[in-house]
Amino acid sequence: MLDFTFHNATKIVFGRDTEKQVGQEISRYGKRVLLHYGGGSIKKTGLYDRVVKSLKESGVEIFELGGVMPNPRLSLVREGIELCRKENVDAILAVGGGSVIDSAKAIGIGVPYEGDVWEFYSSNRKVEEMLPLGVVLTIPAAGSESSGGSVVTNEDGWYKRATNSVVMRARFAIMNPELTFTLPDYQTAVGAVDIMSHVMERY
Repeated sequence: MLDFTFHNATKIVFGRDTEKQVGQEISRYGKRVLLHYGGGSIKKTGLYDRVVKSLKESGVEIFELGGVMPNPRLSLVREGIELCRKENVDAILAVGGGSVIDSAKAIGIGVPYEGDVWEFYSSNRKVEEMLPLGVVLTIPAAGSESSGGSVVTNEDGWYKRATNSVVMRARFAIMNPELTFTLPDYQTAVGAVDIMSHVMERY
């Protein structure tokens, strides 16, 4: 038998229509929130409108940054860091899958850091703090919503690097399984393979 200790500080909010609770959850960490998302599918499905409605009902001021691509880009991360600093953002809300969450984590660790965020990925520099992060998950895959890891791609040389820290875990993750119903069959299959890969690589 393998002895182990398991601790996961991420609050999981699971069930139908749970995305409507996002304003209540994120407002505990501040009223100025960066809303981070991908290519716009959340707008087509109506999720964006439900999230924004919940945020506004909780008195949250929203600053948006979309455009996250698979294998999130360092350039967008840097843009997000500057936006958060300029607008004095209190917390970050990632709405999407693993790439959006990883990008949000990178922004979150970059805002309080005086150097360049890439140093966390390209060296052994330790992450010591991160802006509070909340997640509304839309794709089951890598598990970034409750892990302390993040992967970012630097377009200057196309280096893909990872970093990991216990402080990089999301404060909460909202999981409504019905949000996955609109995923293409291919994306669902890719997510399943991703899940299996991450489970097996531990062994």
